[in-house]
Amino acid sequence: MARSAATTATKEAKPQADALPADSDNKHNDFFWTYTEEPHRTRRLAIIKAHPEVLKLCGPEPLTKYVVAGVVGLQVVLAYLLRSTPFWSWQFWAVAYVFGATANQNLFLAIHEISHNLAFRNPLANRLIAIVANLPIGIPYSASFRPYHLTHHKSLGVDGLDTDLPTALEAFVLDSIFGKAFFCTFQIFFYAIRPMAVYRIPMTWVHLLNVVTQITFDFLLVHFASPNALLYLLLSSFLAGSLHPLAGHFIAEHYVYETVTPTQRNPDNKVPVPETFSYYGPLNILTYNVGLHNEHHDFPAIPWTRLHAVYEIAKEFYEPLPRHESWIYAIWRFIWDENVGISCRVKRKNGGRIVGGAVKWKQSEVEA
Repeated sequence: MARSAATTATKEAKPQADALPADSDNKHNDFFWTYTEEPHRTRRLAIIKAHPEVLKLCGPEPLTKYVVAGVVGLQVVLAYLLRSTPFWSWQFWAVAYVFGATANQNLFLAIHEISHNLAFRNPLANRLIAIVANLPIGIPYSASFRPYHLTHHKSLGVDGLDTDLPTALEAFVLDSIFGKAFFCTFQIFFYAIRPMAVYRIPMTWVHLLNVVTQITFDFLLVHFASPNALLYLLLSSFLAGSLHPLAGHFIAEHYVYETVTPTQRNPDNKVPVPETFSYYGPLNILTYNVGLHNEHHDFPAIPWTRLHAVYEIAKEFYEPLPRHESWIYAIWRFIWDENVGISCRVKRKNGGRIVGGAVKWKQSEVEA
């Protein structure tokens, strides 16, 4: 009875946005276009109304900085130990896949957590710890990740703003089993390059500090260890975003796996399609509970250690939602299931906003 009431309340709270003109030749028909508001704000308000105590879970998690320090230290030690191990040896790749990729995926998600100011109360302290977490990744990205990721939250599914969305070109070129396998293998490069192709954010002193600190760290690692030590970190980052169990979260979070009707690809469709999916399995232990993705999007100010509490408090809202039982299976099905692919994402034409601003020439294009 409570579950039914929660579902009904959520649906009733969804305001409809203005519809786009009908166009049977719309070139975006391959995506799931919707005219509903993104679901997380609506559900957040409903949960707060039903369970106001959930707001007590907001605030930084002191444990995060210690986990970051431990994982960064582990990766530096492993890089040093592998300084004389041949790059093309099975030992090098085995350590990079089992330990390095797991550690660097953990650091990717530490930066994700820190981008919401959830390691410290002081914003500057969060920027600095993110730069530290970035060190074993080998390439500076923490400063630029934050505005793009916060825009993803504020503009979920908005075409031209949410850089987590695949572009129409990606959907066209990679629309095959081979293409999807290629995407899953090299998805770290898609996530690195795509944001800059959609719109650019302005350079700040934090970006500069991120770059200088990373280059200095890489230079010192090569100088005091060897080039192989740096190659280990870079390979770890690549494998962390490739065919690795933890990389399944990239696909599982927002790609639509639920069975939908053909009309839900029609630009006139106004029926909400599920667009965020949670995973409650054991791999969350290694990934800052990023699997609880509905809970995270509903309450981005609640840290990873308290997301399970969100689920327990508002269980009647979350139990009915579709979920993933396995990230490995999510990757497998994404590649082999002809009904799941690059274009299985919910898109919106309007709404949202850019966090942190964008360069003027690109901003005008977005607003046009």
